[in-house]
Amino acid sequence: MPFKRRNGGRNKHGRGHVKYVRCTNCSKACPKDKAIRKFVIRNIVEAAAVRDISEASVYTSYTLPKLYAKLYYCVSCAIHSKVVRNRSREDRKDRTPPQRFSFNRAQQGNRPGQQGQGQGGPQRS
Repeated sequence: MPFKRRNGGRNKHGRGHVKYVRCTNCSKACPKDKAIRKFVIRNIVEAAAVRDISEASVYTSYTLPKLYAKLYYCVSCAIHSKVVRNRSREDRKDRTPPQRFSFNRAQQGNRPGQQGQGQGGPQRS
């Protein structure tokens, strides 16, 4: 019988059994090697309140702590919440990881509607 994926949808090569993890969304028990993992780093404080907290803070250069969370999704929840997408038969063979978004400050300097060293209209003072 033909198989759909080279790894059978798992990353278990050579292991007989893998522990189960719970899906973050629906709490389904899913093998850890089959679950779709997503590592999220967020600020504890939302973006709207960061300025208020920094103004009210006694310390001048206090960096707000971050929230680190590793999310595990079962396959159906990952597809439903658009963490992953289904791919065509040829695209499934492409094993390169998806492009990572890097938030580089040097590239953000020349955005439209911002002041600074751009050619985007009159300088405001």
